[in-house]
Amino acid sequence: MSNSKLSVVVTRRLPEAVENRLTELFDTQLNKTDTPFTDTQLVDALQTAEVIVPTLSDNLDARTLAKAGSQLKLISNYGSGYDHIDIEAAKTHGILVTNTPGLLSEDSADMTLALILTVMRRFKEGSAALQSGNWKGWAPSAFLGTSVGGKTLAIIGMGRVGMAVARRANAFGMKVIYHNRKPVHPEIERNLNATYFEKLDDMLPLADVLSLHCPKTPETDHLMNASRFALMKPTAFVINTSRSKVIDEVALISALEEGKLAGAGLDVFEKGDELDPRLCERDNVMLLPHMASATNEARIDMGERVILNIKTFELGHRPPDQVLPKR
Repeated sequence: MSNSKLSVVVTRRLPEAVENRLTELFDTQLNKTDTPFTDTQLVDALQTAEVIVPTLSDNLDARTLAKAGSQLKLISNYGSGYDHIDIEAAKTHGILVTNTPGLLSEDSADMTLALILTVMRRFKEGSAALQSGNWKGWAPSAFLGTSVGGKTLAIIGMGRVGMAVARRANAFGMKVIYHNRKPVHPEIERNLNATYFEKLDDMLPLADVLSLHCPKTPETDHLMNASRFALMKPTAFVINTSRSKVIDEVALISALEEGKLAGAGLDVFEKGDELDPRLCERDNVMLLPHMASATNEARIDMGERVILNIKTFELGHRPPDQVLPKR
């Protein structure tokens, strides 16, 4: 590497402390408006910067990466998920890709438990009645929800977030069962009081709450569809703080409308920021704007990891969080 500073383009606003440090270390171009880059702006960045720091709102597919200049050597993604980046295409063009894994697990697990409590105990309905002036005072039969303790939490995907959710569920007295590509280590199972199900369809009928924590892959696309929702209890709740396309949203809405599910808590949506109005209209559905990991601490930690990856690359070493193409 030369002695001149690396040219870095950041596509969205990051915490001030992170932006300041990026500016100190590199020749950094910041996005002061925090408006997502247009396709033209994104291509301009790919053709001028040595490093680009994108977020999930930037689509770096094969077509876009084909327009990158030869000077671009690193995509230092601000986020653990990298569904929006074509890793194979990046490799073809000699571009390394890094991410920020393992930093969001605890905050995401907190939000998952918050959604579980919200939909099971009907927080949304109670708060709405109070704030609208429709609350007429306490009544023994008003806003009756479902107890959390003693219920069975079924987890799909026992990675970092899944395990963090399981630990919290234990504290609430829930029974934990899970489906994964393979069982976790027996000691981890014992510590989490978790029971493995090799077949997802065998686990679903037992779930009082289903929480999804699996990555987006061809195998998990619409993993939860109409036939699988039909296997669940009509008293069950579905929680998703992972990837949007894991759930067939139309099938979920149909199950809710037909009374085949008791409710849902969603932090991600199949069409991104385009919400199906039928979800918005339901009292038994709690919707959040992709904020499971939205804490100051998590965002700063992510920025520090981005900087570490860029600096390690600048020093001529392999970045610690390099994402490799699937073989």
